[in-house]
Amino acid sequence: MPVRPTRVRRLRARKAMGNAMLVGVLLAAGVTYVAIQKTVTLVVGRGRPEAVRTMSASVGELLDAQGILVGSGDVVSPPQQTALADGMTVFVERGGFAGRVGPAPEDVGVWVMEGATAPLTMLATRHAEKWFSAEDPGGSSRVMTARVVVQGKDHDVVTNAGNVRELLSAMGIAPDRDDRVLPSLKTPLQDQMRVRYDRVAFRVRDVRVPIPHTTSTRYTDTLDAGEIRIVRQGVDGVMVEHTRMKVVNGRVVASQVLSRRVLTEAVATQRLMGREQTAAPSAEAHGSQSGEASWYSFAPGSGLTAAHPWLAFGTVVTVTNLENGKSVQVVINDRGPFGGRIIDLSHEAFARIAPLSQGVAQVRLSW
Repeated sequence: MPVRPTRVRRLRARKAMGNAMLVGVLLAAGVTYVAIQKTVTLVVGRGRPEAVRTMSASVGELLDAQGILVGSGDVVSPPQQTALADGMTVFVERGGFAGRVGPAPEDVGVWVMEGATAPLTMLATRHAEKWFSAEDPGGSSRVMTARVVVQGKDHDVVTNAGNVRELLSAMGIAPDRDDRVLPSLKTPLQDQMRVRYDRVAFRVRDVRVPIPHTTSTRYTDTLDAGEIRIVRQGVDGVMVEHTRMKVVNGRVVASQVLSRRVLTEAVATQRLMGREQTAAPSAEAHGSQSGEASWYSFAPGSGLTAAHPWLAFGTVVTVTNLENGKSVQVVINDRGPFGGRIIDLSHEAFARIAPLSQGVAQVRLSW
């Protein structure tokens, strides 16, 4: 007997509804699974933080599922009855005797976590007496917060390091003898301690520096008074300064010139100037120069000597302070200066025309 079309349609409809219900149940189960599955961070003793995916409903269930036994002297934060939430950090701090020597089985090394979340801060700042049972008295927390300033950048961290050296090592920092660490590497770490690390390096390089040329003036009666004629145009020289630089956190903070080497000597401008008719002629005055004079304490020899960039050694030069009119005669026996000043006097000579504390004086040279 053939099946009527209406019955076939009813059977098909029932089958479709059954399939839809099955899919709905599977989707609901999947959604429920995803909803109850969580990712938490678990730290046991001094072990490294471990990311764990779990369906446990509470902290206690998580520890049971991971096979972690909690003893009477252990501290769990947050407490075991706390409902587990996605992204939570769970700490199990092992209790023990203060006199214990050597690492416990769970001690796998020093770790550092950047960023002090609420559970970590609570655990790190807990008073020492709360970390141990009544049978195991007193000891300090092994988990602490610290602020580490690394090359000028602040890092708030939680760590189980015992001293500053361990803390920096866990952060991947190995200071050398030139680096600056405050407090020292052997300092025991304390909660909320501030540690500063500066990278210090010393570099040596050669720097080319120009030597400004000076001007030499000779007076003559062949030109009108005040008239100037350039006989030779001056040319700047070049020297190399062997410089040692101190670099802190990538910035140069100090430099010291170790030596100087002249590559090309400066050539002075030579000019003639018409002599004032009222000026008394002087057979000894062959030239003059005006500019800044300084002094140096390591002048060769002793007495009234000076260094000049190009005057011949043995030349006797009269140095007159233009501010007070005091004069001193010096003998050229050294080369320099090479920074724009026209003469370097021995400290004995400079003291004749100005206080040493002044350092620099405006002078006129004549020879």
